[in-house]
Amino acid sequence: MRGLLQLALDFLDGSHAEPLPAPSLKERAPPSATPGAGAAPTAQRPRGDVALPDFTSSDLLGSAFTHPRANQQTRLSDVAVAYEFKRGRRRTIGMSVGEAGLTVSAPRWTPLHEVEAVLQEKAAWIVRKLHEMRARQVQTQAARVAWCAGTVLPWLGQPLTLIMANSPAAAAPSQSAAQVAPPSGRRRARRMAPPVLDTEGLTPSGEIGCTLHLDLPADAPAVEIRDAVQAWFLQEARVLFAQRLDHYAPLLQVQWRKLALSNARTRWGSASSDGRIHLNWRLMHMPLSVIDYVVAHELSHLRVMDHSPRFWDTVRSVMPDYEARRAELRNIALPVWS
Repeated sequence: MRGLLQLALDFLDGSHAEPLPAPSLKERAPPSATPGAGAAPTAQRPRGDVALPDFTSSDLLGSAFTHPRANQQTRLSDVAVAYEFKRGRRRTIGMSVGEAGLTVSAPRWTPLHEVEAVLQEKAAWIVRKLHEMRARQVQTQAARVAWCAGTVLPWLGQPLTLIMANSPAAAAPSQSAAQVAPPSGRRRARRMAPPVLDTEGLTPSGEIGCTLHLDLPADAPAVEIRDAVQAWFLQEARVLFAQRLDHYAPLLQVQWRKLALSNARTRWGSASSDGRIHLNWRLMHMPLSVIDYVVAHELSHLRVMDHSPRFWDTVRSVMPDYEARRAELRNIALPVWS
């Protein structure tokens, strides 16, 4: 039975159970007749199969974890779990925990009682991942940005307060303020003045801190505020990333040729052997030390295109404390732009 188990990689933190070898086709051959594409997963139940308990939608409401497309349920480590069960052309039982919940996939010929036995065997892993996913969702919801005057965003690891043109805190920026040219290609009803970053500005709470002055009324639509801030983030990211690439490339004895900004959800950067570097603009939320780690990481790939010990030695050659910075990158919770 263990040979039928193969856990999918947890895409959020990379932790997963070690995959077990799949059985050969000689060990278990599929039945000659297979269900059609539209058939229910258990329409043709293998001989000796034992159905899991039937349930209704009211039963699902009592489950601690319920997949929106749940069609089976079980109890794992004394926790009720309603999950999506699928059969298909595969040789192993697979399971994954995503934002929707638990999904289990099995070969067409695998008895349900074997699927249940595998779930019980991995119950602790499944329940732990379900709890971790729920905690992330709660954290994500709490981090969702409300776009209005006074909103605070992390900027290079420091709080950045948004100040609107006619808000009470919209006094003249201090001498440390830096103007940034407005992005081109976006037409507005009137020409906006460039955003102004003030590293010694007065926040709505009366404290001195980083502020970003936007030429928008305090009652501007949330989407307009978000777009203006994002355009500024992108422009600043392109300038800063190029500077950091220019700093670390000579140290690593490599040459980067093109920088592109990405908006990926689960990847901070990538590198191509031809010298192209992609960096996620959301890195601008993070401290410069973390940004430098990602830059050094991607530039190191221009010398070693894998994650072998030689690659990590290359990163370490310019950043001896890269492990601490890497850990910080993994633990930072970013705001959710909506």
